[in-house]
Amino acid sequence: MAVSLSLRALPGDMDHPAHASGLLEASDVGSQKDRVVTEEEWLEKWEMGNIGFHKEEGHPLLQKYLDVLLNGRNGLRIFFPLCGKAVEMKWLADMGHSIVGVEISEQAVKEFFSEHSLPYCEEPVPEISGAKMFQSTSGNISLYCCSIYDLSSSIVGKFDGVWDRGALVAVNPCDRQRYASLMISLVEKNSSYLLVTVSYDPNKHKGPPFYVPESEIKSLFGNCCEIRCLEKVDDFSERHKQWGLDYFLEVLYLLKFVA
Repeated sequence: MAVSLSLRALPGDMDHPAHASGLLEASDVGSQKDRVVTEEEWLEKWEMGNIGFHKEEGHPLLQKYLDVLLNGRNGLRIFFPLCGKAVEMKWLADMGHSIVGVEISEQAVKEFFSEHSLPYCEEPVPEISGAKMFQSTSGNISLYCCSIYDLSSSIVGKFDGVWDRGALVAVNPCDRQRYASLMISLVEKNSSYLLVTVSYDPNKHKGPPFYVPESEIKSLFGNCCEIRCLEKVDDFSERHKQWGLDYFLEVLYLLKFVA
């Protein structure tokens, strides 16, 4: 069970203050900057059931900060980049919001609809060769099966909110600028973007998920939005211990795109 921690006083600060506070600089990312995970490797993770990143019960940080994402608004268009089969998509759709996701694994997309007993239709995406769009028959959940880099606002429109958990931290480090530029192009002014990153010693684990320093988030998004760290959560588990780590934090940011 995740335990919420103070933003300033985390256990172990005396042992690794820079790490625990999420203040490692870009020069401290170890060998991760050159690490590349191919689409085939991600597809294999789904085929083998190696999806420890999936949360069956949804993510507690989204539940806790839902009001921050919605900001009192109804009927939003909310984007889930690299969505997998995130259960929060169904949850938000049931609240009356329109959900759009993108995922490279067709298996993940189909499992989402089957596990929630949602009927859907499947159709090609004319603008993207080989891409498919799976849409619930109710019309409020549309999942694109393709590379996220094939999307554009002319295809999917723009969004009032983004839930980015397991997306930026899964993108190859060399592609982060490309990813951030795409995400900026897909959000409306006055939109709210909840971003979950992870903090750990990148010299002890090659990723994914990749460590993204706060300084890099500011360089990627800072010119376009206000950035605020909302919470840091101790998410250390046996899985992370097996990776050779001695701490693992989830860090939640709010990116507020102002008019």
